[in-house]
Amino acid sequence: MTRFDFEQARFNMIEQQIRPWDVLDPRVLDLLFAVKREDFVPEAHRMLAFADLELPLGNGFRMWTPKMEARVVQELMLQTTDRVLEIGTGSGYLTALMASKVGEVTSVEIDAATAADARAKLARHGFSNVRVEVGDGARGFGRDSYDAIVLTASTPVLPESFFAQLAPLGRLFAVVGEKPAMRARLIHAESAGAFVATDLFETVIAPLVNAASPARFEF
Repeated sequence: MTRFDFEQARFNMIEQQIRPWDVLDPRVLDLLFAVKREDFVPEAHRMLAFADLELPLGNGFRMWTPKMEARVVQELMLQTTDRVLEIGTGSGYLTALMASKVGEVTSVEIDAATAADARAKLARHGFSNVRVEVGDGARGFGRDSYDAIVLTASTPVLPESFFAQLAPLGRLFAVVGEKPAMRARLIHAESAGAFVATDLFETVIAPLVNAASPARFEF
């Protein structure tokens, strides 16, 4: 039986999925080689670690596609001194990518078992600058401010509480809307109380548990 060539599969993923999605920053591409995606996917799906698929994580959660992970890391323009808030830890792979580039990541996961699994994987790979918290982050988390915030599941409306947690010049990524019309949105904090939003692409991903809903008109 031929041994699976993880490095060739990783190279193919980058050339056939990542680059065509306009992820061209060499620092991000190098990161995809350095942080081993197959170590964060469920063991049963390890051979599919580089496929253009949302892999199931259990408990109804799914892992982003590789191109989504890479594109978001690029769009956030992460710096070594950044403090990052991630809502939805999931597999911990996106957490690991960001932690490789920034000073500190706080990741919030509503499911305790998922959080424990991701925490163990991150610790096993030496990510000492990550704190995985169990909690509901659908409307923000805690009172700290962050240079970058990323929501890994969609929200029909984006609560104002997230804007309040953005540091000056901070960046926020969220997929906003409901099926079939969701938009991946990047928001920059230009100055105190001034935000600029850019819609990057259309996509459909599962909503956050307890995601904020738009007000419905009632007769």
